[in-house]
Amino acid sequence: MQQQQAPEVWMRGPIPGITGLLQPAAHAVLQVKAELAQLIEDYDNTRLWEQTGGVASAGFHLQHMTGVLDRLGTYAQGNLLSEQQMLELQQEGKAPFPSCTAQQLADRFYRQTDLFLELLKNTPETELLSPRGIGRKQLPSNVLGILFHAAEHSQRHLGQLLVTIRLQRLL
Repeated sequence: MQQQQAPEVWMRGPIPGITGLLQPAAHAVLQVKAELAQLIEDYDNTRLWEQTGGVASAGFHLQHMTGVLDRLGTYAQGNLLSEQQMLELQQEGKAPFPSCTAQQLADRFYRQTDLFLELLKNTPETELLSPRGIGRKQLPSNVLGILFHAAEHSQRHLGQLLVTIRLQRLL
């Protein structure tokens, strides 16, 4: 008997408390959260920082997905990155401590996802087109563009993580 899977997050209806225009961003990060849990199940942590086939390590992708939600959330709120955020950006791809596991990095992503969802809930629809600057150069964007990109970028790195892990399991 085949186990029936739940429909993708976007097919489950609206996320309570989040304006309609931000539902796609909420659905995207929740989908990443759901797929990530399955992907790292039984992951061989000895390969977490390995650059199999010359691609970025699984650890990098896990750190980067977390960092993207954090940093872009900061920009969406009209703030610059803190010294701690800059340090974390520079450390992406390096083990934060010797016995770090994929599950620990995923747990950090899950916590950041919860913070990102709170940001979405607290972002009024009237602010979505408000201009915002990105990075030191303050490249032009707006709240909606930044929040959408954060969700999309997380999905992109989940896809890359999936390929990395599949490649590692083959080799």
